[in-house]
Amino acid sequence: MSVAALGAALLLAGCGQESEAEAPQLRPVRVISVGKGEGGQLVTFTGHVQAQDEASLAFRVSGRMIERTANVGDRVKAGQIVARLDPQNALNTLRSAQAALAAAESQLVTAANTFERQDRLLGNGFTTRAQHDAARTGLQAAQSGVDNAEAQLKIAEDNVGYTNLVVDAPGTVTARGAEPGEVVQAGQMILQLAREGGRDAVFDVPAQMLRAASADAVIDVSLTDDAGVTAIGRVREVSPQADPVTRTFRVRVGLDSPPEAMRLGSTVNGRIQLDNDAVIEIPASALTSVNSQPAVWVVDPATQTVALRNIEVRRFSQATVGVASGLAAGEVVVTAGVQALHPGQKVRLLGAGS
Repeated sequence: MSVAALGAALLLAGCGQESEAEAPQLRPVRVISVGKGEGGQLVTFTGHVQAQDEASLAFRVSGRMIERTANVGDRVKAGQIVARLDPQNALNTLRSAQAALAAAESQLVTAANTFERQDRLLGNGFTTRAQHDAARTGLQAAQSGVDNAEAQLKIAEDNVGYTNLVVDAPGTVTARGAEPGEVVQAGQMILQLAREGGRDAVFDVPAQMLRAASADAVIDVSLTDDAGVTAIGRVREVSPQADPVTRTFRVRVGLDSPPEAMRLGSTVNGRIQLDNDAVIEIPASALTSVNSQPAVWVVDPATQTVALRNIEVRRFSQATVGVASGLAAGEVVVTAGVQALHPGQKVRLLGAGS
């Protein structure tokens, strides 16, 4: 072989190796062909049962509690005495008020007699106008003293009655706040009462679900451990402020004729059909971001290259993302391998689902 032929062969071999080195590598990716799903998504939340009306029973005066006749779980009736304070101080105050009233009434009798004599003497001309006016003033002061003593006696009688804690409506005791022998303050919770007359299913709901749900939607509620125990409810109250930790809103659903098995504190599931339009749903793994906006990688079937496209997210969960705009039915979206792609890169499709 001549030197020229050998040089040409080496040059051709070098060009072949350079072409092989410059050949782009196809990155394997997993994709999905997107399509619009059905509208009216069924959403389930877990909550618990509470009474519609709960009250904290407390004494209206301070003192040492000597008796508590009700405990957690007990059913109580209206007018029932469930706790007592030591009434000794209240009884002493009552006796003092009774004595003060008796003294005031005695002074009133004396002042009335004095005024009556001064009135007769003035008519006969045997006393002065000044003495008559003084007797009238004494009578008025004595009458005021009696009125004050009667008011103090009524307060003392009420305070004796306040040493008994009386239930104002039937219900079930759900918590206790003090034990016999403790010195309790006025207004301190002694028993927590769940009043009869209605039950709520309470759920913590994300803000996007509140926006998607109808205001008068019907919620199907069932026991978590027994799906056969069900009830129907409607939203009765929505918390105006989100929880500072979970950022969810507390929603109370009034239950219509709940079964007896839905006891207070029972764990329940609430299902609601959202009134939303059909949207394109993609796996959550397909979602990335560009310019702080959600985006996905879209494959061009003709060139087998990828392009980054911004989308608008309507709803999302841990598994799927509902796309409001930015994608069309039939387009191919990358669902795995999105972290290692760049615009215009050729890819090799591992599998296309829908």
